[in-house]
Amino acid sequence: MKAVILAGGRGTRISEESHLRPKPMVEIGEKPILWHIMKIYAAHGITDFIICLGYRGYVIKEYFANYRLHAAHAVTFDHRTGSVDYEQGGGEPWRVTLVETGLETQTGGRLRRILPWVAQDECFCMTYGDGLANVDISASIAHHKAQGLLATVTTVAPAGRFGVIKTDGALVSDFSEKPAGDGTLINGGFFVLSPKVLDRITGDDSVWEREPLQSLADDRQLSAFNHTGFWQPMDTLRERDLLAGLWENGQAPWKIW
Repeated sequence: MKAVILAGGRGTRISEESHLRPKPMVEIGEKPILWHIMKIYAAHGITDFIICLGYRGYVIKEYFANYRLHAAHAVTFDHRTGSVDYEQGGGEPWRVTLVETGLETQTGGRLRRILPWVAQDECFCMTYGDGLANVDISASIAHHKAQGLLATVTTVAPAGRFGVIKTDGALVSDFSEKPAGDGTLINGGFFVLSPKVLDRITGDDSVWEREPLQSLADDRQLSAFNHTGFWQPMDTLRERDLLAGLWENGQAPWKIW
């Protein structure tokens, strides 16, 4: 099975980092968040990746072109023969296809553009290049197949952004700092999709989270796989620092490998 990762957006809400590189290349513990996402999938046996490029896509191309060089503990360049020997590691057992999907293309349009790479598959995984979770990918795939529908979305209930105060007249009766939220479920990414869903995408201007997903819901072809564990997007520097702190302290819940 393949995993498609959307990595072409501009990342304007974290522009302090993304003006130099695409947001999926922002580092968490000296590794791009894209690498962390791929490691999550690889832990579930999914090692065939299609990455949708757009803004500064050349940075991602250069990263994978030189991946073995930078990951190896030792490299021997034999200038007599022109050979390069990577010693003590130097790679991952991954197959990575990088596809230019346009600078201004929307999320749905990017998906539509990778149809040739997934058209013959029963289903494929898809996620965004800027969020981490300890989602049970294997269970979500099993759920998708059991439901027999065209698409499955992982749902999450995010924590509230602000503290909540309850009052009794002029007195504060309760204070909760960033409570669990109101229970509303949102799109947590980590989809499982039939290639047939790409027929619902009209072109580059199509936003996956609007008409395509709504049409699937209207036709009762969208199932929900509820994830109650760790989930954290990286939209701001504060969220980047949160993820980096968890990683550096050995407390990263998404590290399942």
